[in-house]
Amino acid sequence: MTTIDQRDALLRLGERRLFMRRWTPSNPEAGRLAPILLFHDSLGCVELWRSFPEKLAAATGRCVVAYDRLGFGRSDSHPGKLGTDFVADEAESVVPQLCDALGIGDFVACGHSVGGGMAVATAAQWPGRCRALVTIAAQAFVEDRTLEGIRVAQRDLQGPGNLARLARYHGDKARWVIDAWIETWLSPAFANWTLDQPLAGVRCPVLAIHGELDEYGSLRHPRRIAEGRGEALILPGIGHVPHREAEGALVKAIAGFLASFSPRGRRSRQGDEGGPTG
Repeated sequence: MTTIDQRDALLRLGERRLFMRRWTPSNPEAGRLAPILLFHDSLGCVELWRSFPEKLAAATGRCVVAYDRLGFGRSDSHPGKLGTDFVADEAESVVPQLCDALGIGDFVACGHSVGGGMAVATAAQWPGRCRALVTIAAQAFVEDRTLEGIRVAQRDLQGPGNLARLARYHGDKARWVIDAWIETWLSPAFANWTLDQPLAGVRCPVLAIHGELDEYGSLRHPRRIAEGRGEALILPGIGHVPHREAEGALVKAIAGFLASFSPRGRRSRQGDEGGPTG
């Protein structure tokens, strides 16, 4: 039976610290398979992935790494407001430092909601290292349905009880987390944002997973992400958070996708780079 070793760490990236958690399966293949990097959503953090990363590690036999973006969870506070280029900036600035700190060479990029956009940007930014891309309920462009869902959430989040619930995970950064999400997406300066440019640079296999009832995006999003690159998988009766609503089906889909080819990768850049990297 596969056991999972879970370890936490605070990584210093420049002047600030990022909290990360790593789940490592006991099987010997885990050290030779490209690990899965998880990118959380606009209100998320490591803890809000709940049991999904551990189950994903067990099902795939791969190490899974999740981290709190700057300003979220147990990571340090963000120094200001999010720029409209925050999705691309995560791929360009944070991911290489994270991989260097953890000794990761090749990887699988997997993200939920806006984290899916970051996974796309990461796959495009590092085509030689990203062995596969998985998006979960990701947005590929700014859609009226997305904005309406955010406005509904904005009203719901006005109550102190909702802020207190978020503070359980983000501490005194909870208000910043809410404002960063709502103000950025509803800003006129963000209205023309799309993933079209990074999608054109993706060179690895793609699986775009989306809930049929997703309140933050229509089925146009997974179809655009997967078009000409891979598969769009629609989960019937599921909304915006498949890792809570249909965890078993989500884990099975990702594990099956990764098992369908051989995306081995350099587990460490200090390792043997001459082996297969399918």
